[in-house]
Amino acid sequence: MKKKKEITFFKMMKCLINDIIELNQIKWEARHFMKEYQLRGQNYKIRYNDFPGEKTPIVFIHGLGCAGSFDYVEIAMKKQFADHRRILIDLLGAGYSDKPLDFVYEVKNHAKYLNEFLEDLNLDKIVLFGHSLGGATSIELCSLCQEKVEKLILTEPNLDPAKKGRSSWAVAQYTEDNYKERIKSLIELCESGRNTMWAATLRNWLPEAAYQISRDAVVVRENSWRDMFYSFDVPKYFIFGEKTLPSPDYEELPKHGIIVKVVKEAGHSMAWENPEGLAETIASCL
Repeated sequence: MKKKKEITFFKMMKCLINDIIELNQIKWEARHFMKEYQLRGQNYKIRYNDFPGEKTPIVFIHGLGCAGSFDYVEIAMKKQFADHRRILIDLLGAGYSDKPLDFVYEVKNHAKYLNEFLEDLNLDKIVLFGHSLGGATSIELCSLCQEKVEKLILTEPNLDPAKKGRSSWAVAQYTEDNYKERIKSLIELCESGRNTMWAATLRNWLPEAAYQISRDAVVVRENSWRDMFYSFDVPKYFIFGEKTLPSPDYEELPKHGIIVKVVKEAGHSMAWENPEGLAETIASCL
């Protein structure tokens, strides 16, 4: 019996050591492949992870309060994507990217420099992935370079003006006079246990960037992100977190030629809640 316990203990220790080695390898590779890009005609730079691969590049665009360098490194390093080039962007105002005060942080403006970024990388074809408000940015970007997009994969994107229940709606309710203090309070609330992962990344956002893009998210557009998404002549995927359901879009989206998939045991923040499940689901779209 004692010998069996010793064998079990050593097996557990071996697994733990292997996990630590794998995590350190991921962290090393993430740092090693961090690059920067200077926006055309500007002194601002965005920074991004660029992992090599021969197959079509997968471009990851994060949502409000997040960062590609924080959210998607673990996903990108999964074996399912080893043959693909993987580009994980920190949007201007977020993560490791510059945080200029004179940039107008609206979705269409992010899409504009991202389109130029793809042009300057000489990327002819991409798989475009976007999460939440990053999904809206991906839609605007796709409208500028649809000929490059082999597949558009979105995880619970903003298709309609943000409503109560969305973080962007909540931040949009702040005022010019109080948004900095309100965002600081939001971070403190999340740090108290409500959502510590989001607190960690939101802390690295310029408050103006979070406030302005949230205000943009509630705007009613003549050509909505939903209408744009429906109109694209590319393979389109919409991924739900299981805990988000039920949703009327689960039935509605397939009527418009959109393939719907679900990540088990996850809600909106599926990259944190079930990274393995999200990786498998994205891979099933490729």
